[in-house]
Amino acid sequence: MTVLTAPKLAEIEEARTRLEGVARLTPVYSSETLSKLIGRNVFLKAENLQRTGSFKIRGAFNKVASLSDRERRAGVVAASAGNHGQAVAWVAREVGAKAIIFMPQDAPMAKVEPTKSYGAEARLVGAKFEDALAEALAYAEKSGATFVHPYEDERVIAGQGTIGLEIAEQVPDAGTVVIPVGGGGLSSGISLALRAVKPDLRIVGVQAGLDGWTIADGIAVKSVGEETGRILDGTLDDMVSVSDEEICKAIVLLLERAKLVVEGAGAVGVAALLADKVGGDGPVVPLLSGGNIDPTVLISVMRHGLTLAGRYLVVRTRLEDRPGELIKLLKLVAQERANVISVEHHREGMDVPVTESEIELTLTMRDEHHCSVLLETLRSLGYQVERLR
Repeated sequence: MTVLTAPKLAEIEEARTRLEGVARLTPVYSSETLSKLIGRNVFLKAENLQRTGSFKIRGAFNKVASLSDRERRAGVVAASAGNHGQAVAWVAREVGAKAIIFMPQDAPMAKVEPTKSYGAEARLVGAKFEDALAEALAYAEKSGATFVHPYEDERVIAGQGTIGLEIAEQVPDAGTVVIPVGGGGLSSGISLALRAVKPDLRIVGVQAGLDGWTIADGIAVKSVGEETGRILDGTLDDMVSVSDEEICKAIVLLLERAKLVVEGAGAVGVAALLADKVGGDGPVVPLLSGGNIDPTVLISVMRHGLTLAGRYLVVRTRLEDRPGELIKLLKLVAQERANVISVEHHREGMDVPVTESEIELTLTMRDEHHCSVLLETLRSLGYQVERLR
């Protein structure tokens, strides 16, 4: 259903009542690490700990629970990059309705499989969210099922807005709130709630820089919705974007220091803070909107993020191809307290003199300074060292 009017505070409060016993009151954690890095108090709103692993259950339940018995019997349909689909599937199971979820063909399995496990039928169509959306709308029109829009719906927006009410109560002295922005349902709901109860609060939306594929798949839409866009024009103080590199750093930091698993879309607020893009002053609350990151993606992100932080070092050098030369090199590496993960010899198919072999070392390091010290030591001893990563 197209949003005709933005939900009022009363509708958001009504949604909160409806969600009692369904959606969790997710915790807020202070982060000493982030506070020191950013220079202001940081409080993490951990919506990644919500049922189904993201905030989406709030809007989905507020919508589906309001359907008539006839509408429930006809079933519900949704289009989703993953989290909305899981939420609609879970809610449909709870109210006894059939659910069909259309998802992009490359949707993470960490989001596809739970959707199925909640009892919904998952149909993978097209390369992008917009393809899944078109298929879902066509099916809903043909079948008579109710289409549950992920963001262009009053009740969905009102449900997501309940997070804003919680933030206002949990962090009463907050100066800034930072919210992920995809289609705009989450950011619209939260910003409407906060503008109603905390009108002077600074509210910043964060998008993923969409030059192509992004690890922030949960907000990987071409543009904000038409109706939600109008809401955000009147409620946000600023809109910024972050790169995948910045998101990777945020995911790694949240996992290592806060012990929180957060997906790409859920980490964009922290990424914006670390990149000094948020502005304002006083305590700041970034919303961790979801934690449904595919394990294979998480492994890649952790490796990449640790490399960016100087925790992994890959170097290439050449040695005389005779006994003892490799041992000598590895002893030098050990003396500098670097840990060897792998050693690769390259002889064949390389432009290397017959008397030499090329060696590639993958090492774990303490930090970027540790990397610099090791490289300087090896070069001072006559090794021609090329840093690969």
